[in-house]
Amino acid sequence: MSTYLGAIDQGTTSTRFIIFDSGGRIVSVSQKEHEQIFPKPGWVEHDPEEIWRRTHEVMTDAMQQRGIRPKDVAAIGITNQRETTIVWNRKTGVAVYNAIVWQDTRVEDAVAEFSRDGGPDRFRKLTGLPLAAYFSGLKIRWILNNVPGAREQAKAGDLLFGNIDSYLVWKLTGGSRGGIHVTDVTNASRTQLMDLATLKWDKAQLELFGIPEAMMPRIASSSEVYGLAQPAEVKDIPIAGILGDQQAALFGQTCFEPGQAKNTYGTGCFLLMNTGTEPVLSKYGLLTTVAFKIGQNPAQYALEGSVAVTGALVQWMRDNLGLIQKSSDIETLARTVKDNGGVYFVPAFSGLFAPYWKTDARGVIAGLTRYANKGHLARAVLEATAYQTREVLEAMELDSGRKLDSLRTDGGMVDDDLLMQFQADILNRDVIRPLIKETTALGASYAAGLAVGFYKDLGELRKQWGVDHVWKCHMESDAREQLYAHWKKAVTRSFGWVEERELKATA
Repeated sequence: MSTYLGAIDQGTTSTRFIIFDSGGRIVSVSQKEHEQIFPKPGWVEHDPEEIWRRTHEVMTDAMQQRGIRPKDVAAIGITNQRETTIVWNRKTGVAVYNAIVWQDTRVEDAVAEFSRDGGPDRFRKLTGLPLAAYFSGLKIRWILNNVPGAREQAKAGDLLFGNIDSYLVWKLTGGSRGGIHVTDVTNASRTQLMDLATLKWDKAQLELFGIPEAMMPRIASSSEVYGLAQPAEVKDIPIAGILGDQQAALFGQTCFEPGQAKNTYGTGCFLLMNTGTEPVLSKYGLLTTVAFKIGQNPAQYALEGSVAVTGALVQWMRDNLGLIQKSSDIETLARTVKDNGGVYFVPAFSGLFAPYWKTDARGVIAGLTRYANKGHLARAVLEATAYQTREVLEAMELDSGRKLDSLRTDGGMVDDDLLMQFQADILNRDVIRPLIKETTALGASYAAGLAVGFYKDLGELRKQWGVDHVWKCHMESDAREQLYAHWKKAVTRSFGWVEERELKATA
């Protein structure tokens, strides 16, 4: 009998393969980074073939580390960076262009064009999403309009679209030799092409964006057997779970009931609240998205607040400024000072996401004096994540009508005690780190395990969630509100930095 579950966690900066036992404990893990490609300001790309190679390598490595055979693994789940768009040839398997990453802003001119008729919320009722460069639909349109021969190939039925999940499933299940072209409802809900109510591609939306329906993957649930893996190291293991990374973290945190929420601190920051089987349309700058769908059960929905740059700001301090040698050094540097020294860093590198959706914003550092040093800047970098989380949380409480008493957290930054304490202070709420911190990969493995009967039901999964640490607020109310007011002032300084004509020039 199979004793393990596998999870491919394909993220913005790296790919991991993690093998879990039935208790959700990590048995083996392998991780490799991939190149970040920046052809122009605001453009962010990945090489799809490199991502596939890294996926193959980490699967092989993780299996070999512990001598695990394919028959020992009951199923594999996939979780992925969402919205990152790949268009490839179904006959050759070769992408016609690099993957356009979720952070990329090249379609801002198209956002402005479509917003002129009906405003930025013209598709919100249908898709749950505002018009923004974030989502996949306009990225597909850009590829078809700008890559020579792409539109002709698409019309001939030779091209396939997928977010990373679809691309990896297709590759894993045979590629050009019978690969399965599928996505799940969570990833489909991030394209701005799916009807939230019917969970099907909307023909009128596809036509409006100029995207042939033949390119689109079949929309499936988040937990079912899609096909069998073909590479030798994972031969015939069922691929049985797909969840976009933030929905996977919600699932891994066992937020199965309406009102339960989690915040993931990664490249960006993503706060999701389960709202049940009915979608809640936001009035305060949040996204309405599918949380998960298990087999034939009704889909559950979520409100989401997406912050584009959090952990990526730490990487920027490391790679662009050279102020730290490794990302974990940011806390040490920030602890050399007792506060931020009046410095605020608004990391609007590609505009601001929730709750502002300001594509014309750009990053600013405010409050500098001769007193400020690199420690204050490091502290401002960490605090920016906590301030942005508070903005999203406040919007979520207004939209949902529910007050969060505590916040479940996960992601790479939750090991930073200084950040987590400041998060509790600025929220005036308990901040909770779970026992199992790899909740994104864990959620994908849970979905796969449910599909093949490795787990009986959601109740069995709930019992596995436990608390590692709780941070409580230690800040006085007056100090908290003064800091937050200055943050709000700094945010306004980032607005309107880029003129519409400049956005067009970089698109």
